[in-house]
Amino acid sequence: MNEFEKNPQCTRNDAVDSGVGFIVSFGFFATMFIIATVVKLVGA
Repeated sequence: MNEFEKNPQCTRNDAVDSGVGFIVSFGFFATMFIIATVVKLVGA
């Protein structure tokens, strides 16, 4: 067995980290969409 598998530095659940990453990236793109929509409406 690998030495790092015996003594992991971080024992957090990976699903939590992937969920946070998804929410952050979704929030970023949603913000970009909202800004583009506002610019389009103001320019119309």
